[in-house]
Amino acid sequence: MDHIKLLTERYENLKCIEEDVRTVTDVLIKAYENGNKLLICGNGGSCADASHIAGELMKGFLKKRPLSQEEKNKLKEKAPELSDDTLNKLQKGLPTVVLSDLNALNTAFSNDVDPNLIYTQQLFGLGKEGDVLLGISTSGNAKNVAETVKLAKAMGITTIGLTGGMGGFLKENCDYSITVPEKETFKVQELHLPVYHAICAQCEEHFFKE
Repeated sequence: MDHIKLLTERYENLKCIEEDVRTVTDVLIKAYENGNKLLICGNGGSCADASHIAGELMKGFLKKRPLSQEEKNKLKEKAPELSDDTLNKLQKGLPTVVLSDLNALNTAFSNDVDPNLIYTQQLFGLGKEGDVLLGISTSGNAKNVAETVKLAKAMGITTIGLTGGMGGFLKENCDYSITVPEKETFKVQELHLPVYHAICAQCEEHFFKE
């Protein structure tokens, strides 16, 4: 199923960014195929969106993603105490880390060092070459997201910006970007949701057949 085509059929005003959405989806799929992970950062509503994206990628979204019998058997061999009930309920995930969710680390670094570098510090500790960083900012100019993008490029981490308006720093400096055609913050956020839903659904379609 082509979830990106469905996206632009439902939201005709997003046809102008269809190719950008497809490109970003392909980049993310390739990273996952190579055994890498997605790291996401944003503030306020974009922070909530980051957690929302992780929720769709790390468990079943439109599909159940059950373990195969072979996968269950391998786990059972190493840990016989694992119940069939647990193994039957587990769902396959696509590795995703939300940099805003480690509250103790973020508040400590903000208080002790620099609040504009909370995501940058996490990326330095968690990221590796080949990973993907998704920075979400409705203006494209959030300073803590911008600083994290700068470090990501130095670490060989692919950068993606999800923005609105003119795209700002993220559009100009990320390897790839999606800039939805709205300017007001809440309207940008309203379009970000169907965009990342389509990306998550397309990734799920690629990796999970059941």
